[in-house]
Amino acid sequence: MAARERNVLGTELEACGTDPVTGFYRDGYCTTGPEDRGSHTICVVVTGEFLAHQLGVGNDLVTPRPEWRFPGLTPGDRWCVVAGRWLEAHRDGAAAPVLLVATHERALEVVPLQLLQSYAADVPDDPSSLL
Repeated sequence: MAARERNVLGTELEACGTDPVTGFYRDGYCTTGPEDRGSHTICVVVTGEFLAHQLGVGNDLVTPRPEWRFPGLTPGDRWCVVAGRWLEAHRDGAAAPVLLVATHERALEVVPLQLLQSYAADVPDDPSSLL
């Protein structure tokens, strides 16, 4: 499934995180589909500031929820987040760093590429692709 998916750079979507296992489908990838109404398409490295912001807006990413196969996050974890929530965190000055190679191209429906690039935590072998 993920092998055919594309990231925001137009290349094959790479895994976001497997410890903990992330993704709407809990497959390690920020893939999306009709069931994913929130568009969990942006791969981030969560920070304490981002987690605190999300908690403050009613999105508790810290408390484990085993019934949703959600372990609770700590700073440094990689996680697929809802594009709109990441954009909200950006507007509030608390956005987390983004892994572009693991961020699904559908994120571009919500967040402009240039904005995602300004938070890039990964730099491709050919940085000209970021222009």
